[in-house]
Amino acid sequence: MIRAHFGLDRNPFANDNLALLPQQQQIFDTLRVHCQQGGLCLVVGEPGTGKSVIKQALALHDPKRLITPVVNRTLHTYHCVLRILCQAFQIDSDGLDFHCEKRLIEEALRINHAGKMLAPIIDDAHLISMHDLRRLRLLFDDFPKNHNLILVAQPGLLTSLALMPNEDIRSRVTYSVLLPKLAPDDMANFIRGELDRVALPHATFSDDALHLIVRASEGVLRHARNLCMASLIETVRDRARTVDLKQVNRVLLQPHWREQREVS
Repeated sequence: MIRAHFGLDRNPFANDNLALLPQQQQIFDTLRVHCQQGGLCLVVGEPGTGKSVIKQALALHDPKRLITPVVNRTLHTYHCVLRILCQAFQIDSDGLDFHCEKRLIEEALRINHAGKMLAPIIDDAHLISMHDLRRLRLLFDDFPKNHNLILVAQPGLLTSLALMPNEDIRSRVTYSVLLPKLAPDDMANFIRGELDRVALPHATFSDDALHLIVRASEGVLRHARNLCMASLIETVRDRARTVDLKQVNRVLLQPHWREQREVS
């Protein structure tokens, strides 16, 4: 719909087509170094602040040398997470936990002997109980020492790790970063950058519309992306070529946006 109206080859603001912002690029580069040296890294941030963009960039970066099995479903017990890990490593997940652990360790050693780097990524790690996270930590202790386990989580994980009983996990963290919300200028640059990526002129969003989107998104990338997409859809419905205040305001009148603004 948007592509046909504006004559584009790909969708703007698509989740699979986002470029790393400068601060995200810095985090990405640091994680790559830890992938070479080994470690336990924490990428922490509120929902929508760009954690998934960094995760995706790592998963797609140099797949021939950097193996990044990703676990996206963590509302489970250790038993289930173990099998999701097996699926991510593309190995057999049948049998007892002990057999799954043995196969995972063997596969990690095979990858290491092949001269490749290993960086398992566990998303939404704050949803894993500390007991199960401790069991995972013990499992990864038997992996080659230069592997890098990356936990992507919300800030609640930092609160849990700060407790004394969890010192055994926290003391093994080699790098942690808390993703902040974007400043207004950075958010405006993000929106313009996404327009550049699909060859849409910056004037597609009027100055007033852009400023309103930046203010309403409150520094959260996901809010800005969703608001831009919804505003573009409203513009297509109006058979217009420029997103203006009336399209953005029409989106902001939707119940979920109104509730969000009232709460904030």
